[in-house]
Amino acid sequence: MFEILPKTNIDFMGKKNISFAVSAVLILLGLVALIQIGRGKANLGIDFAGGTTVQLSFTNPVSIEAARSTLEKNGFLGSSIQEFTEGNKIIMKFRESEGVAERVVELFKKEFTANPFEVDSTMEIGPVIGKAIQRDALIAITLSIIAIIIYIALRFEFKFGVSAAIATMHDVLAVLGIFYLLNREFNLLIVTAVLTLAGYSLTDTVVIFDRIRENLKRRREPLAALVNASVNEVLSRSVITSVTVILVLLPLVLVGGEVLHDFALALLIGVVVGTYSSVFVASPILVVWQARKGGKLISKR
Repeated sequence: MFEILPKTNIDFMGKKNISFAVSAVLILLGLVALIQIGRGKANLGIDFAGGTTVQLSFTNPVSIEAARSTLEKNGFLGSSIQEFTEGNKIIMKFRESEGVAERVVELFKKEFTANPFEVDSTMEIGPVIGKAIQRDALIAITLSIIAIIIYIALRFEFKFGVSAAIATMHDVLAVLGIFYLLNREFNLLIVTAVLTLAGYSLTDTVVIFDRIRENLKRRREPLAALVNASVNEVLSRSVITSVTVILVLLPLVLVGGEVLHDFALALLIGVVVGTYSSVFVASPILVVWQARKGGKLISKR
């Protein structure tokens, strides 16, 4: 197998205090983001906050400034407008939901008579429905974490399951925290990215845990040294996988357009954080747990 990092001997477990400190900051930032999302103070999409989206396709390129000025002059304050790469398509988002789409379409028909357009789509979500979607998204993420604990506990043992679940929750909170810091919009597409990230992070963690299990069968040495050796043995594989995914996501982040940009950005952040957590969070938790609780890690077949 091709390796870009052959025969590494990095003391990952010796750096666990530093990695735990970094992770604590990411988790704290993620918790702040969760609180702000719950309070409605974060940059919530209409999926969660309620509101209206209107997407229009013009015959000729349209000026974002002209569209924004038209909305503001007619009382639509606080709306957001995004332009697609084609230049003749725009999507407008409003916090209000009652009859906004019809009023906006009629307004633009009057103001842009020289540049006809078609209505690609409109969507209205009331605040009650937005709260329900927000609750369902949280339930979906929570259930995925519980499923991870059960799966890893059955495949390995309970300590592994808890370690993997903590690492996955760390990744979810890190993405939410960084998105909140960047003031990016939270919507259902980001929830999809977070759930995808949970699966990716779990796969990366399982690869390391599987190597730890194999080494438990044939090596007799302190757990910290065994985990270090196991991580070093699969490090090249993890790096190659992560770099490959990053190379796919980068073009989507840079030139993917408004619709895909934030989704790809969330995945990109998640891949980096997920690779980090598999090495610096999940594995060290096993070592710390063993040191404090004692007992023997079982090598399940």
